[in-house]
This record gives sequence, structure tokens and C-alpha cells, in this order.
Amino acid sequence: MDASLLKLLKSVDTPTVCNAIEVAQGKRGFDAFTRGTMLCSDPDAGAMVGYARTAKIAAVNPPEEPPEVIRKRRMEYYRHMATASGPAVTVVEDLDYPDCIGAYWGEINTTVHKGFGISGALTNGVMRDLGDLPEDFPIVAGSIGPSHGFVHVREVATPVSIFGLTIHDGDLVHADRHGALVIPPEVVPDLEQAIQKLLETEKLVLEPARQPGFDFDAFERAWQAFEAART
Repeated sequence: MDASLLKLLKSVDTPTVCNAIEVAQGKRGFDAFTRGTMLCSDPDAGAMVGYARTAKIAAVNPPEEPPEVIRKRRMEYYRHMATASGPAVTVVEDLDYPDCIGAYWGEINTTVHKGFGISGALTNGVMRDLGDLPEDFPIVAGSIGPSHGFVHVREVATPVSIFGLTIHDGDLVHADRHGALVIPPEVVPDLEQAIQKLLETEKLVLEPARQPGFDFDAFERAWQAFEAART
């Protein structure tokens, strides 16, 4: 992914990317996105874009493994996050879902991950410390809660499931307050052009609709031009 595409992806929302992927594929039916309503720590923040660094956690019950195993895996987790090459997004599945109680994402953990150069976090689990989180590190999460419970890392760099979306370590992720998606690798070479085409095509309807005196006749002309540009 070159710098131009990365900059563009950060400037547009996830629904735009979802539509642009279909433009690049030349058909409808793209389905690698989250289902249901997620929460964003900073709804006005831009999108997080990067290659997934995945892990699984749990927090309802204390870990059953020896403390030294838990500590070793915790350090493996942070090493994995700290050694990402290129833009990265941390993606963590809480295995307690839908009964998650452990807020893995609070002031300390988000600050550490931001320090590693990661652009944000995506989880089906819990976040907390709203108002004390670092700027420019959005969290898209399943819920908000006060406790960390018995939170501990179970797996590192394995496939995870976030609101119906399977994400593998290394997948290219785009996420914002609408949810998240995985960008198919085969569309990456055409994605910048697809986004630009989508934005220009949408103007054919949006610009007339914002003008005084817009009526059905103006809509019909605009929609015909819109449909012709999409084919």
C-alpha cells in the first residue's frame, strides 16, 4: 500500500470504502464487514487503517494456566504489537462475548499501543477511561464498562471474529464509527481509482440535491446521469 492510498483511506469513512470495493470488483455483494452496532471512543476521529495485529483475550474468569505462562504470553502479545511493519491496527477478540466485562482498552493500554505506532484498536470487547484516552487513537468496541476483570491474553496472531467479521493477522483493516471491514488484497491496486470514481459519481446526485429549487424533474435528470456513470 503506497502513501497516496493510505492517505486517501484515512480521509474517507468506512461506508465509502465498502462501496468503493464493490466499484473495484465491478459487482455488488462484498460482505467482509462487521454486523451490528459498535461504539467508537472518538466518533469525530478519522478512520483507522492498517494491517491487523490480532489476539484473543478473556476476563470473566481468572486464568487457569500458571502465572509464568500468562506473563510470557502477555509479553509475546506486546512484542507482536510493537514489531508491526507499516500501518497497523490492533484487533482483539474477547472470548467472553457477548458477556464481556473486562475493559482491556483503557488509558494505559491505548497509550502503550499508540506509542508503538499503531493507528487504533478494534474489539468486540470493552473499553473504558473515556475522556482520558490519547488523541488520534480511536477504539471501535462492543461496549463500555468500568472494570478490567481478570483480563488476560489467550492467543496471539490467530484469526479472530469481531461482530461477524473474521480477521486474520495481516489483513488490511479499515474501521471507524460505522464498524470495520477487511479490504481484499486483490482490489488494493485499483482501490484509489475506485474511491475517486465513487466520490465523483456521487456528486452527480448530491450537488443538484443541495441546490435551491431541487425537484423531481431535477432528481430524475441527476439520477439518470448517476446511473450512466456507474455502468
